Amino acid sequence: MAAAGENRFVQIHEIEELRHDAYESSKLYKERTKTLHDARLKDKKEFRVGDRVLLYNSRLKLFPGKLKSRWSGPYTVLSVFPYGTVEIGHEDGRLFKVNGHRLKAYVGGPVDPSEEVVTLHPKNK
Repeated sequence: MAAAGENRFVQIHEIEELRHDAYESSKLYKERTKTLHDARLKDKKEFRVGDRVLLYNSRLKLFPGKLKSRWSGPYTVLSVFPYGTVEIGHEDGRLFKVNGHRLKAYVGGPVDPSEEVVTLHPKNK
């Protein structure tokens, strides 16, 4: 009986050791993955004063629409605060402080209206 009890005690400690090793391995994997992910993001999310950006509108998730754009703007970056906070302003004078993760760089300019014309042909019956 004493040998069986000692054997059971050793088995329980082996299971605890395996659980601890799995936890440590998982922790190291998550740290490596986060480091790689953050390194990839930091280059693209640095905004400077004067940059033109688009703001993600999270309220459109409530009313999904295939053709609705979830990005509004363009806005101008007025100031950049620590920890990713950015103050942006619209042409009409509205000011916002938003998290930098809700912004993306605006790439664009004036669009020639003649290029936007789409001619639709009637369907033949």
